[in-house]
Amino acid sequence: ALAARRTQTIGAIIPTMKNAIFAEGIQAFQEALQAEGFSLLIAFSSYDAELEAEGIRNLVARGADAILVIGFDRDASVFKFLDDHEVPVLVAWAFDPNSKHVCIGFDSRAAMAGLVGKAIELGHRRIGMISARQAGNDRARARVAGVQAAMRAAGLPVEELTIEETEFGLPQAGDAFERLVSRAPDITLLVGGNDVLAAGAIRRARDLDYDVPGDISVIGFDDIALAKLVSPGLTTVRVPHQAMGEEAARALIAMVRGHGATSRELKTEICLRESLAAPRA
Repeated sequence: ALAARRTQTIGAIIPTMKNAIFAEGIQAFQEALQAEGFSLLIAFSSYDAELEAEGIRNLVARGADAILVIGFDRDASVFKFLDDHEVPVLVAWAFDPNSKHVCIGFDSRAAMAGLVGKAIELGHRRIGMISARQAGNDRARARVAGVQAAMRAAGLPVEELTIEETEFGLPQAGDAFERLVSRAPDITLLVGGNDVLAAGAIRRARDLDYDVPGDISVIGFDDIALAKLVSPGLTTVRVPHQAMGEEAARALIAMVRGHGATSRELKTEICLRESLAAPRA
C-alpha cells in the first residue's frame, strides 16, 4: 500500500475575528491555500503577546509548515523560535521595506495621513481620534502617527489632537466618542482608527443628536462592508484585503516549497463618502 502523503499546512495567528477587519483577507488567504492543496490552521491572540507566542508554538507543534502573523509587533524570541524550527514566517497587514522578514501589506501611516490631509484641505482644524489600543499593535500606532503627520504638514499643533483608545466593538467605540467630545467639544473631525470604531462613533453621535457630517465629520480605515452600510456612508481608506490574502498565500507556499519570496507593498485607496464634509463656518 502506498503511504499517505501528509497534507501541508499553513498556520495563521490572528488578533481577533470578532469584527470583519480580518475576515475578507483571511478568507482569500484560505481559498488560495486550498487551491494549492494546503490546509489552514488558525489561532487567536486577542492582542496578547504571551497568548500569541503560545499560539505560534502550538501551531508549529501541530505541524504547520509556515506561519502568517499580523504586523511586526512581537518579541524577537518569537521569530527566533520559528528560525530555530526552520518554519518560514510572513508578516501581513503591514509593510516595512527594511524588514528582514517577508511582508505583504500596506503603509498605514501614509494611508491615514493621505485621508486626514484631504479632510484638512476641506477646512478641518480641530481633530479627535478614536484608536484601537496602541500597545502591541503597530498598525494602530502607525495610524495615529499618520494623523499627526497630516497635522504637521498643514501646520496644525499635534498636541491638540485628542485621542481616546478603546477595545474593538460598536458600543465601545460609542462610549469612546462620548468621552472624546466631553474632553474636546469643539472638534469638527473624528478619525476612527478603523471602520468599526468610526461606525460606532457615528451611531452614538446620532443617538446624541449630532448631525454627521454637519456638526462633526467622521472618517475610518479599511473599507469593510460596514463602511457602506452605515448612514451616512463612511469616508475611509480602502485596504486591498483580498489581494493581500492571495499574495500572502502564494508567498508562503513558495517559501514552503523552497523557492523563496519577496516583500510587496500593496496600495490603498481613499474612498470619499457622505460622512466627510467641510466644517460649518
